[in-house]
Amino acid sequence: MAFVRRQLSLRASLLLDKFSTSGVQKGFGGGGYYSQKASLSSEQSVGKLIEEENVGCLGSNEVAKIREKFDLAKKRFLEIPVALDRMPKMNPKGIYVNKNLRLDSIQVYGFDYDYTLAHYSPSLQNLIYDQAKQHLVNELKYPDGCLETKYDPSFPIRGLYYDKLKGCLLKLDFFGSIEPDGCYFGRRKLSRKEIEELYGTRHIGRDQARELVGLMDFFCFSEVCLIADIVQYFVDAKLEFDASYIYQDVRRAIQHCHRSGLVHRGILSDPDKYLVKNGQFLSFLKMLRENGKKLFLMTNSPYYFVDGGMRYMLEDSLGGDSWRELFEVVIAKANKPDFYTSEHPFRCYDIEKDNLAFYKVDKFLPNKVYYHGCLKSFLQITKWNGPEVIYFGDHLFSDLRGPSKAGWRTAAIIHELEHEIKIQNEDSYRFAQAKFHIIQELLGKLHSTVSSKHACDSYKSLLSELNDERQNARRTMRNMFNESFGATFLTDTGQESAFAYHIHQYADVYTSKPENFMFYQPEAWLHVPYDVKIMPHHLKVSSSLFET
Repeated sequence: MAFVRRQLSLRASLLLDKFSTSGVQKGFGGGGYYSQKASLSSEQSVGKLIEEENVGCLGSNEVAKIREKFDLAKKRFLEIPVALDRMPKMNPKGIYVNKNLRLDSIQVYGFDYDYTLAHYSPSLQNLIYDQAKQHLVNELKYPDGCLETKYDPSFPIRGLYYDKLKGCLLKLDFFGSIEPDGCYFGRRKLSRKEIEELYGTRHIGRDQARELVGLMDFFCFSEVCLIADIVQYFVDAKLEFDASYIYQDVRRAIQHCHRSGLVHRGILSDPDKYLVKNGQFLSFLKMLRENGKKLFLMTNSPYYFVDGGMRYMLEDSLGGDSWRELFEVVIAKANKPDFYTSEHPFRCYDIEKDNLAFYKVDKFLPNKVYYHGCLKSFLQITKWNGPEVIYFGDHLFSDLRGPSKAGWRTAAIIHELEHEIKIQNEDSYRFAQAKFHIIQELLGKLHSTVSSKHACDSYKSLLSELNDERQNARRTMRNMFNESFGATFLTDTGQESAFAYHIHQYADVYTSKPENFMFYQPEAWLHVPYDVKIMPHHLKVSSSLFET
């Protein structure tokens, strides 16, 4: 499986050798341990006291060696090493590869619309949050006090899970364990002790996983925040509630805002506020066509909404031409992910009359718009083979899981990627990451040297200092991202999150925007990095970091 290939970005054991000329004794019975045994006297109590005293100091020489390495490390922690300047940085606009991809073999490029071709401002999350909140109160009869809640952009991240049984928002790591600082009930972060009391262990078992729902697309920010705020309101008001009902009602409210057209009309009524003009992706689409590629657009949104957005975003670049001329096929209301498994027929949409034609669709005509349909019919009509098609989308489950299973190549559009790579490129982050790994290695050696039940004061003191330093490094890395949940792709320890796992599973490549492909030749071969990691955009801190 993929996680078997994990490679640590920093082997702190290589660095530790720089701190001292003497190594740490391995195992028990090394030269640093007391071998002297107390002689039994006629007074058993005196003999026992002598034995306990010797056992209490067991491993003191090894503790001293680790203390020496820690003290030396702290001196070098005072300044960011010059070596950071020599380290390469990851490209925020790069294409990152999970599975080898030859662009010269790709003949067909397909695109989702929302958060793939269309770029939205942060104001959109406020709009969705407020509309859904009003629906909860006005239609589902939630308390009027819920209207006082406000969207908080600093709280949610993508890739969280909601526990419908316990009412908690969870951030999971690559192996399905709860992040110690990533569990919230309402807006209150639960302690490690509370997590253990609720779940028994940090690892989510198969039975518990059945109660979890993933919040994976870019629209989920408002959903995450509204779920947490409603739970918190009921807690503060001391009202009894079922956690699954909260999720179902919030989900229904947000779906209503989309399906009723409330969100679409709100965006089109003030496009300057919600849409971001982007002529660069038009250049990308034209470049593909000039190289003989075929393009199609497939979205769950209705045509009028897509048309209004495309005309607004491209009006400065397109002139009098229709944006539909860029695409061989335009499919709206595709009903993904059911599109990939159903056998729904295509219907031709009459733009002028705003209705669906009744004749059978057995070919796609130029400059026409089609509704519904299914993958089976799509492939029969177009004759496009799976491996020659690549589909771009932002939702890992609705957009990419189906195409991946159908044999299409997939490209995940993750807008947060650009921002998070910029943070990982900062010296302060790299320094904190290296510091964390050094401390982690020292803690590992300390635990393997002395049993905690025989710990002496020097061991306890060193253990406490190392834990504090490790926690400080974790907090430093975390706070550079989201204050509540940290990074989207990473855990607080720099390992991959569950969201990263799904990207690795369903996306052949991933990048922050489709137009980043303009920086690559159309016939480029995109390869998985030779120094394979789970997520190829993650930086590796060089072992030269603490060299003198």
